[in-house]
Amino acid sequence: MDPFLSDLIMILCFIVGSGLIIVEAFIPGFGVAGTVGLLLEITAIVFTGRNYGTGWALGATFGVLLLIGLAVFLSYRSALHGRLSKSSLILKDTEDAANAPANAVSWDGKQGIAATALRPAGFIEIEGSRLNASTAGEFVKKGTPVVVTGAEGDHLLVRQA
Repeated sequence: MDPFLSDLIMILCFIVGSGLIIVEAFIPGFGVAGTVGLLLEITAIVFTGRNYGTGWALGATFGVLLLIGLAVFLSYRSALHGRLSKSSLILKDTEDAANAPANAVSWDGKQGIAATALRPAGFIEIEGSRLNASTAGEFVKKGTPVVVTGAEGDHLLVRQA
């Protein structure tokens, strides 16, 4: 194979593979982009080893591993604070809701607002925390003031204020 063409394939595989791996960092799950990106990176490493030797292939492998580490870091950071954290695919209420029963004493008697309609279950907001809540069976409209009366299971018990 012509050395120029071989180098061109190697460079294109590395650039396109890198782009696909970074795109995959912002798409939930391990899908087509990540798989194709990884295969292109492996192809680039194979071409590097064939054209320039084992030392260069090892360096390319190290570079690809750094790139994958960067993609994982960006994905994690985005899931916590960035664009992914605003996605409906990321569960935002789990931590507060899971802590609600354990901290029921600290929420008892506090007033909040129904963040969703309570039919009889839904979410309330108290001091900036969004929590699982339910009523004794009555319907409470979104935006209605509520008072915490206790905890049951994984949610707080509330009544209309």
